[in-house]
Amino acid sequence: MSCAIWERYSYPQMRELWTLEAKFNSWMEVELAICDALSELGYIPKEAAKLIRERASFKVERVLELERVYHHDLIAFVKAMTENMGDEGRYVHMGVTSYDVEDTALGLRMKRACEILIEDVDRLIDALKVRAVEHKDTIMMGRTHGVHAEPITFGLKLCVWITEMQRHRERLERVKDIVGAGKISGAVGTYATIDPRVEEIVLQRLGLKRPLASTQILQRDRHAEYICVLAIIAASLEKFATEIRNLQRTEILEVEEPFAKEQRGSSAMPHKRNPHKCEQICGLARLVRAHVIPALENIATWHERDLTNSSVERVTIPEASILVDYMLRRFTEIISGMVVYPNRMKRNMELTHGMICSQRVMLKLVEKGWSRDEAYTVVQSAAFSALEQERHMRDVLLEDERVRKVLSDDELDECFDYSHFVRHVDMIFERMGLI
Repeated sequence: MSCAIWERYSYPQMRELWTLEAKFNSWMEVELAICDALSELGYIPKEAAKLIRERASFKVERVLELERVYHHDLIAFVKAMTENMGDEGRYVHMGVTSYDVEDTALGLRMKRACEILIEDVDRLIDALKVRAVEHKDTIMMGRTHGVHAEPITFGLKLCVWITEMQRHRERLERVKDIVGAGKISGAVGTYATIDPRVEEIVLQRLGLKRPLASTQILQRDRHAEYICVLAIIAASLEKFATEIRNLQRTEILEVEEPFAKEQRGSSAMPHKRNPHKCEQICGLARLVRAHVIPALENIATWHERDLTNSSVERVTIPEASILVDYMLRRFTEIISGMVVYPNRMKRNMELTHGMICSQRVMLKLVEKGWSRDEAYTVVQSAAFSALEQERHMRDVLLEDERVRKVLSDDELDECFDYSHFVRHVDMIFERMGLI
């Protein structure tokens, strides 16, 4: 991702986590922890470990300069980190391999990325809860296949989104433990040149999990799962944004994303208020999903180590993390500022002249002794006639003698009472702890 794009689609907390400086700082944190552990176990002098910690430093530009010489980023980094040291510098990176440092440092940053994303999800859930309670009783049309089905409330629609985001929070907590791991086990994971106790000490101090076994790298199913979780979150955000976009269509116009006072929707048409924020969410979800296949392909490496995963992860992990962080924050702003039109919702419910109550009428006829098929046929015919003639379905039914024989006016009126459809909404809100 180019720097310009990072600036546009990122917030500082997550963006700074994936800078070169942050990466090298995490490498240095691991290298210093290894030296401390070696010192504690008596492998290097304590005074040397103290001096290493005091004198360790680097400049990004110097690391990049040395990388052009060595064509190896970790060697370049160790060289830059130890340039201000004396003889104690020889103990840095002793007995370990590049990915002891790089994978452990990546685990630190991915764990932190999960924590940031969990905070993002919490903010979105809180925003959704506020709007859900606000519109608990705002009745609207429920649609299936894009067609009027039966009434729901807008608050109930948002409750579904809340539960979906709560599942994402659980996924992030789980994957945080999976990616929040490291390894200090040497060239092919055998501990041939490093005491296994070093790994135990280092990972405990860094707050990372210790694998039961590893090769020269941590296995990439961990990182693939992280990307897959981010892609699933992005897909849900796309789903929510698509719903708002649909509800904002001119012929529906039940909900609108925020539109600032001085905002312009079109360079040509002054009347336009386009759902561009939601469209942006949908577009970025495609980018996040595009990282899933490379992440899955990274799982397969040759023997104990190859480099096919490395170049991919330098793009996929930072970019997916930054984009999902942005999308979560952006969609929270959309939900908080979203405009809801209850009157338009009520008006749209009347477009089909009462036919949305067809199931209620059918079930009432079944209660009166009709067969389900007979009741279905009569009610379907009345519903289609109401729509074609632009008359209320109740009036059509009143003209059917078969219906009049078994249903009173009050019973028929009861069938067209919209409150029946949403009578259990309070129970759902109570179950979710919202009221």
